[in-house]
Amino acid sequence: MATKKNNIHIAIVASNFNRNIVDRLYSGAISTLEKNGINEDKVKVVRVPGAFEIPVTVKSLLDKKQYNAIITLGVIIRGETPHFEYISNACAHGISQLAINSGTPIIFGVLTVDNKTQAEKRSNIDPMEKNKGSEAAQAALDMVDLDWL
Repeated sequence: MATKKNNIHIAIVASNFNRNIVDRLYSGAISTLEKNGINEDKVKVVRVPGAFEIPVTVKSLLDKKQYNAIITLGVIIRGETPHFEYISNACAHGISQLAINSGTPIIFGVLTVDNKTQAEKRSNIDPMEKNKGSEAAQAALDMVDLDWL
């Protein structure tokens, strides 16, 4: 079943923390959406302070019932304290529960990495290299195509 791209509305919730890397994920996501015929006017972008704020923002967007899929983008880099585990677990759990409860595809494009180098490798701006933002956008489109299930 082919997606009717002119009827698709996508939301992107992107963290401002580690913004230089998140912006690279965002660029990858937008590029993939545009290559697949999703015009920028069909994409709502919401910036939040950090990854912890992503789930509550997704919930607000879900309540509007305007989006076929929501892409989440962020970067959580392990530090010297348990903070990494708390934030990454809360973010992942919140997003997965919202997806299950709503039935709306919510794509987890939040990098959880040990260091900045790993984050940079997963957010390449070279189209021949990996960009998890691009992969998240493609996953969103693939899930929208499954809407007939």
